[in-house]
Amino acid sequence: MSTTRGQGPLLVEPERTAVLGIDETRRGKPRWEYCDDTARWVRVDPWDTGFVDLAGDQGLLGQREGRTGAAVIDWLSERSPAFREAIEYVAIDPAAVYASAVRTPGLLPNATLVVDHFHLVHLANDALTKVRRRVTWDLRDRRGRKLDPEWANRQRLLRARERLSDASFAKMWNAIVAEDPSSQILSAWIAKEELRTLLCTVRVGGDPHLTRHRLHRFLTWCIDSQIPELLTLAGTVDTWWPEINAFVQTGITNARTEGYNRLIKQVKRVGCGFRNRKNSARQIRFHCTRKHRAATQTSP
Repeated sequence: MSTTRGQGPLLVEPERTAVLGIDETRRGKPRWEYCDDTARWVRVDPWDTGFVDLAGDQGLLGQREGRTGAAVIDWLSERSPAFREAIEYVAIDPAAVYASAVRTPGLLPNATLVVDHFHLVHLANDALTKVRRRVTWDLRDRRGRKLDPEWANRQRLLRARERLSDASFAKMWNAIVAEDPSSQILSAWIAKEELRTLLCTVRVGGDPHLTRHRLHRFLTWCIDSQIPELLTLAGTVDTWWPEINAFVQTGITNARTEGYNRLIKQVKRVGCGFRNRKNSARQIRFHCTRKHRAATQTSP
């Protein structure tokens, strides 16, 4: 099979896959283009939505301009019925527009949505950071400084408990206990660790009883704390629980999609800007299908 750029597997219909990953990447700054049909200037969406084969080695299956539900629906609608029926799982970030598109009736009849766990932990860390900053303002009426224990230990707060030595953990805990009489910072830290413990149930096979127990413990802790940031986090987890539970049961993540996003950004950076969008998409697809092309290449 030819491996010339823009030929071979770059332009053919993707092969069927059981697991599809969907995520967005930023193409650059927003630009304006003149539309001859409407005789008006139109804003060009600076985001692209990528579709990745998470079950095989096809790599990046395609891209579509924009990070909207319409972009997902348009790309999937162009695929064959056999391709769409073969998809059993779709891994996404907790993005409502992508979830709504995947749930479009008749689009992916056999697909189950899975939310990537990395972004859930990221949301918990964001909630912890917001609590830390708010408490600092309440205590000192200013931003954090090096002399403030909660600022000095900000990296330890975001680090996983198992990656902290006992001495480092005790230093962080005792310093913040002595400085924060409301205990809101450590309450947010415990909520973050409870969410991580819940997601780690995937390592023991996603036992349903243990999952329910850990979910109840996390939600109870957040609700009883009455901390606004933790209440928002608990509401997000409760809203997305069916998709989160799908991750706990299957272990499917969007890690490979994030890896291709990094490769896409490298191609864009090296290209120093593409004026022709088709050439940009062709170049990106070429670099993101090397493994598949190497496996399918035939000797002359």
